[in-house]
Amino acid sequence: MVSVEDSHSNSGGVHSMYAGFHSPSSFWRHTGRSMRTVRSSLFSPSPSVSENLTDSVIDARLSELADRSAKSLKSSFAEDDFLLDNLSASFSDYSVCSSDISGELQRLAGLSPAQGSGSGSGYPETEPEPCAGFLQRESFSTEIIESISPEDLQPTVKLCVDCLSSPSVAIKRSAAAKLRMLAKNRADNRVLIAESGAVPALVGLLKCTDPWTQEHAVTAVLNLSLHSDNKLLIAECSGAIKSLIYVLKTGTETSKQNAAAALMSLAMVEETRLTIGACGAVGPLVALLRSGSNRGKKDALTTLYKLSTPKVNKERAVNAGAVRPLVELVAEQGKGMAEKAMVVLSSLAAVEAGRVAIVEEGGIAVLVEALEDTSPKGKEFAVLTLLQMCANSVTNRALLVAEGAIPPLVALSQTGTARAKHKAETLLGYLREPRKQEATTSSP
Repeated sequence: MVSVEDSHSNSGGVHSMYAGFHSPSSFWRHTGRSMRTVRSSLFSPSPSVSENLTDSVIDARLSELADRSAKSLKSSFAEDDFLLDNLSASFSDYSVCSSDISGELQRLAGLSPAQGSGSGSGYPETEPEPCAGFLQRESFSTEIIESISPEDLQPTVKLCVDCLSSPSVAIKRSAAAKLRMLAKNRADNRVLIAESGAVPALVGLLKCTDPWTQEHAVTAVLNLSLHSDNKLLIAECSGAIKSLIYVLKTGTETSKQNAAAALMSLAMVEETRLTIGACGAVGPLVALLRSGSNRGKKDALTTLYKLSTPKVNKERAVNAGAVRPLVELVAEQGKGMAEKAMVVLSSLAAVEAGRVAIVEEGGIAVLVEALEDTSPKGKEFAVLTLLQMCANSVTNRALLVAEGAIPPLVALSQTGTARAKHKAETLLGYLREPRKQEATTSSP
């Protein structure tokens, strides 16, 4: 899951089985297819935040702490790496979520906020970054941070958390950026930051009108959410889920991707899935699936899969129009998303509205094609979805036969994975039933 290099509501009711039906063949042809830090109690007895402290003071302090503690922390790093490897493995099946998904700190270090958009998005020019040299010294500061124990780092974390409430947008932006960096790789830092009260303050910045502050805040929330102890803490923070959905609707491309990944991380806790769905996350996720970048589509796919355990969320996804972009992704072989799209389609096929929508969007023809042209795992997902489509529908069985499914199903029953063989044999058995019934009816 942890891949730093990867970066960056439409609602429609489901028609009846036959209303507005499009033939699978005609569909197939159509689809074809961002630090200045400021003083805290560590440096000044005054509780108020001053804007005159330069980052060199913080870096000097961090360097001192690093020199003092580097040797004693080698064993803890090994433990952290072990935890991160396990966390990554737990997301490997269906997740593209990453810690600091955008990997944008280096980009932002060398660009002004106005340049950073790179897209002429029309965002208002932001207040200049105080002491922008901090971001330009990112690798130096990151190396120092990685060598400091949480106990020694605590005053700096408290400083950053206090700065999240500064009246200066630039200071808040810088504080969120440093917390994002601190939470990027180390599990112990994620616990320390959350215990220092950062979550409510970061949630408050998710609706900040400065897009770069919002981006740092949502990425910091994502990074914090990767620790299992923080997931419920974030999900139960007042306004957190709705604010993440707000970013999913209004943020930069990177912010939308990281908001989707944060929601997916929270959805790893089963009891949050209904809440996330009820707060309105499904529609914006479908919109990201439809028009986002490849990264955004992957994040949306993973999040929709995690959310679609409850039946009501499956129905929300169908009603939000998820089936069409899913079918289109299955048809676009070679982009690395077809298998994940089939997994989500299989989940939606568990409800009647989902099965109807798959037929209406030409999904049977696309899934039959996948039986022949995808990887062994993809064929397994395709036959599983088709089995759900046809188990209780004679009409869908007829459509499947009309699309030429029998030869690839026979081949799969002989050469597929063990699971695919079993599913193919079961589906072929269903396809024989109408013929047996016809033979019985026509016999004298």
